[in-house]
Amino acid sequence: MPHKAPAISERTCSVNDVFQGFRRPVGLPGVRNHVLVLPSVVCSTDVARQVADAVPGAVCAENQVGCSQIGPDRDLTAAVLAGIGANPNVWGVVIIGLGCEAVPSTELADALAPWGKPVQAFDIQDVGGTRKSVDLGIEHAREMVARAAEQPREPFPLSDLMLATECGGSDAWSGVTGNPVIGAAADLLVGAGGTVILAETTELIGAEHVLAARACTPEVAEAVLRTVRGMEQRVIDYGADIRGGNPTPGNMVGGITTLEEKSLGCLHKGGTGVVQEVVGYGVRPTARGLVVMDTPGQDIEQITGMLAGGAQAVVFSTGRGSPVGSVVAPVVKVSTTTALFERMPDDMDFDAGVVISRGEAVEEVGARLLGEIARVASGELTAAERNGHREFAIHRIGPTV
Repeated sequence: MPHKAPAISERTCSVNDVFQGFRRPVGLPGVRNHVLVLPSVVCSTDVARQVADAVPGAVCAENQVGCSQIGPDRDLTAAVLAGIGANPNVWGVVIIGLGCEAVPSTELADALAPWGKPVQAFDIQDVGGTRKSVDLGIEHAREMVARAAEQPREPFPLSDLMLATECGGSDAWSGVTGNPVIGAAADLLVGAGGTVILAETTELIGAEHVLAARACTPEVAEAVLRTVRGMEQRVIDYGADIRGGNPTPGNMVGGITTLEEKSLGCLHKGGTGVVQEVVGYGVRPTARGLVVMDTPGQDIEQITGMLAGGAQAVVFSTGRGSPVGSVVAPVVKVSTTTALFERMPDDMDFDAGVVISRGEAVEEVGARLLGEIARVASGELTAAERNGHREFAIHRIGPTV
């Protein structure tokens, strides 16, 4: 049964509260205790999926890349796969390779060694094919799940929480209710010493100067501006117009008219705090507080990047409705309107629409949202987890050769 932290009320959360997590040998505590079956390449993904399906308590990151990649693109895939394995929510990892891929299983095992968690790695070609590999993977995964089940939760301060922020399927209310409520929760978490990641570089275009003005140093301000300019330039180099994909058709049906309007609404997710650092896709922050990560706007790819960077939980606002979850972390789904919350009750966790429908203050609703996040960090399941949503995708920056 999910465990609730007794120090957190059902309505609100303060900076002195705690969550119940799992201690790790290195780094932040986990809010989940997964055994991850990690295919190093698309060719071993189906074997990895069969292993995870056969072992309750195991999950599979269904990796669709890992071969015929070169240069920085290959290196990014390797780093993100290792980052997902190193995520605090992962107790141990079973790595399954094919044996001839660009991102070998041994490389991932070596990258995970400093984190001190149990790792088993093997290749299908060496083991002797699909059936033998599935059997061996099941053996490793079952042994890890049994050991992981012995670990109890224990209390940790909110300062040990790294929260990923996300908005997808946005509508005109996203910048009025959902994202400002997330921002209010983010401010409280940063005030408690925690870390909040603001991503979606494509959805900072037109608002980057506002964010840069909140940077802790001129160097960080320049990094914000350089990151946004770089995203725009990559799209130009591709011969496309970023406004052909953002705002999306659903965004426009929902009432968003321009990318700049969307960006100003998206910016609210990070709250009002000082930007402490800008990091690349999937890179683990070195500073606490508000951190900007350079990610695409595509929901699943950016969530994967933030989790590879060490975030233990995701808070995700949606106005049109999105059921997306994650393979290793809980995703708290925040509806921008009460109508959506009532229309998709099996997919929504929290109603930010009460800012309009009941006239509640953004700050009060944000404090209540942080309480919900803390309860989820303590073991309460989200709608996406109950529905079995385990989406996973890695951002590509180069061609397949």
